[in-house]
Amino acid sequence: MSQILHVVNALLGDPHTHILAQDPPTPNPTNPIPSFKPELPANVTKPTSTILGWVAGGGLALAVLGGLLGWAAVAIGENSERGGMAARGKKAIIMSLIAGIGIACTSGLVFAAYSMAG
Repeated sequence: MSQILHVVNALLGDPHTHILAQDPPTPNPTNPIPSFKPELPANVTKPTSTILGWVAGGGLALAVLGGLLGWAAVAIGENSERGGMAARGKKAIIMSLIAGIGIACTSGLVFAAYSMAG
């Protein structure tokens, strides 16, 4: 929300901006929105990035562990002729890959959002 206010403030502060509802438009309308620069408080930035880093790292580690267990299930299922176990292992490999990609993308988006505000 603060970035929206920042953009609106910049647009209304431009001397070439005209409000269309005015008749006739004034050359330099008064800006009703105060000047504002969005930023996170300093005591919030470090703990937030630490928590997000640990959550992302733990989630990626669990995704890798799930993939390794899936490969083990495929190997055991194929060698012991248990088709169901091999199929569940193949599904675990795919789901671990999707989970890892999702965690990486989500943590990247959250870090980007926090760095834009700072």
